[in-house]
Amino acid sequence: MKLNKSLILGVAGVMMLSSCNDWLDVNTNPNTPTDMSADYYQRLAHIEFYTSHMICISGRPTSFLGGDLTSNRRTTTTGGVANDGYYAQWNMTEWNGTTSYQWWFVGAAANLGQMIKFAEDAEAWHYAGVGYLIKALGFAMMNDLYGELPYSDALGENVTPVYDTGKEMFEHVLEDIDKGLEYLQMPQGADAVPLAANDAWAQGDVNKWIKFGYLLKARQLNKLYKKGAGNASDLKWDVNAILACLDKAQQSNADNITYRPTDSGNTPNDNLGWGEPTDWSGFHSIFDTNYPIYMQTRRLYDNLTNFAGYNVEDPRADKILMWAHNNGQDAKEAYGQTIKYSGEWRRTVGVDMNTLIRMNGTIEAPSWVDGQFKIKVENHEGDTVFVALRSSSTGFNSKPNMFYYVDANNDPKSALSGCFYSRPTTPLYIGSYAEACFIRAEILFSQGNKSGAYEAYKNGIKANIDEMNEQLAQWLPLNNAYADCPSFTLMTQADIDNFLNKGIGTANDITLGKIMTQKHIAMMYSPEQWNDMRRYDYNPEIFLNWHVPAEYYVNADAQLKIPMGKYPRRNRVSSHEYNYNTANLNAIGEYLVRDGAKWTGPESTWWNELDMWTIPVWWDTNHAD
Repeated sequence: MKLNKSLILGVAGVMMLSSCNDWLDVNTNPNTPTDMSADYYQRLAHIEFYTSHMICISGRPTSFLGGDLTSNRRTTTTGGVANDGYYAQWNMTEWNGTTSYQWWFVGAAANLGQMIKFAEDAEAWHYAGVGYLIKALGFAMMNDLYGELPYSDALGENVTPVYDTGKEMFEHVLEDIDKGLEYLQMPQGADAVPLAANDAWAQGDVNKWIKFGYLLKARQLNKLYKKGAGNASDLKWDVNAILACLDKAQQSNADNITYRPTDSGNTPNDNLGWGEPTDWSGFHSIFDTNYPIYMQTRRLYDNLTNFAGYNVEDPRADKILMWAHNNGQDAKEAYGQTIKYSGEWRRTVGVDMNTLIRMNGTIEAPSWVDGQFKIKVENHEGDTVFVALRSSSTGFNSKPNMFYYVDANNDPKSALSGCFYSRPTTPLYIGSYAEACFIRAEILFSQGNKSGAYEAYKNGIKANIDEMNEQLAQWLPLNNAYADCPSFTLMTQADIDNFLNKGIGTANDITLGKIMTQKHIAMMYSPEQWNDMRRYDYNPEIFLNWHVPAEYYVNADAQLKIPMGKYPRRNRVSSHEYNYNTANLNAIGEYLVRDGAKWTGPESTWWNELDMWTIPVWWDTNHAD
């Protein structure tokens, strides 16, 4: 959006260009760079970086709503708002919606218009095609998170761009996907720069991008579930069109679109002011370097250790659930959950958000005192049974490994393992074969094809296990300490086979709940989790072990924002919109639908109503317009 100026200059091409000097060479005058200075191929890695981080940033609040994540506190120690702690009890805050907006519009989208135009002028059709797919991906996520926003007018010259309706945004996403696929299948112009020169997501593999485009289209068409069965051209839930897209999408993990961050310790910092390197994971930035301390929930623990009551532990449990160095803790059980030990390590139990445990102050993060963890747990001093979501880095933080040491001097006995998904070099699976499998399983199940649904469901679980094992195999040789920590060791084939054969059910007892819950696990911390939960109206029979957090029922402020019987349906739009684009923001209120009817409140205040969080986005309604 032109009201947000492009910030491309200074990122140095993120990962692909060899040095800042190389970057400055592209400018007409390096001392006075302009929006026209960088060519199409030099913008791509920058756009991919900020889009990757936007996906991660968006996955944090949606993981609270999805029930897998909580924080150690409801408020800060000074009495201020701990935004994530509030989100975990459905006491919604604007803060959790602002950053996604900024990183998309300011970091990524501000460069997309020029990148696409320059690429088209140069007949660099692959760059233009990738540009359209990223544009569709980003604006689809904006539509998912906020509902209505500028789209068709967003990347032009208008400093106060006009809003598109939710339906119009949805249609534009599909149009951009089709345009991107068209361009990707055209031969490059003779002088066009090869896509591989700056493509951090697929290393210039055009076939991967085409498959991603079809997955993106299947993902988008599947959001039309509430519109009823019919033709995709009429914006109806078209199962045949979805399956046709999946037939052209990823067929194995080798087709995945994956952002693979590094941790070199000497890359430039991002332009949006976080002061963090541009080569490490967005999830690491969010979960491991921020306050408050993040904790995993009882819901996640139960789904990983006893999925659907089969009494078979998921081999991913040790990799997703955090571990702490064990310093004398010998309890066998806590809060109704088994405490697992392995050598000198002890695995976390989950915070049960179906209780008021956080209101009792029992899950504070531990401090390191006299060579041991110290914290009050169940009325005694000792190790906490809850392990914080913390890890560190060898590059930027100059630590001996990726463990987080509570002791400032890196005492090995103060180590925390972190989670597979939150380390500085954890891949971000932007478009995966696992997701394609689960969408297929959902569609086939809806058609009554239980055997086909089960095969796709099982393939999706296996695909996720395999992609995790692939990354574990890269981490394990990097440091001898990892071999003793269950969070880093490889999942054995015996454990994998046992789980797939005995822990996920059969074709005879396959249910939509098992499919969607396993998709939830395979897409850990993805914003797509929240999309699925809204499509199926937070149904606990479809999202196993999920429940409305107990704290919500005793929090009057939360109930003003999410009245009883309703659910979070959208984020509040960023303050940039109501501060600088107020007239267009107000005007879009005419098109909103809530409680099965058009919005009837004052247009000028719809976005500031206490319960605006419950207004569904367009695809989350059964209305055509």
